[in-house]
Amino acid sequence: MLAAMFDPLTDFWLASDGTRLTVMGAACWIMAAVAGLMEWRRGRGRSVDRRERVGWGPGTPIFMACAMIGGGFLAMGLPAALAEI
Repeated sequence: MLAAMFDPLTDFWLASDGTRLTVMGAACWIMAAVAGLMEWRRGRGRSVDRRERVGWGPGTPIFMACAMIGGGFLAMGLPAALAEI
């Protein structure tokens, strides 16, 4: 039973480099989308006291960094992952 819980993680580590880069690139793009959504939510036209309740975070730099890193991962890994199909 316990070994069945680790199968996705084991499959990830036993996958090829192209597949792992593709999965990590997709994860970076998901994180970039979340950061972009949070920055959009924070930047909507609202009063300052409501804006401060959302919290502070450098949403745009996180978005840009994750999008660039994820794009690099996908550019490197996607051709190899598609060749395995």
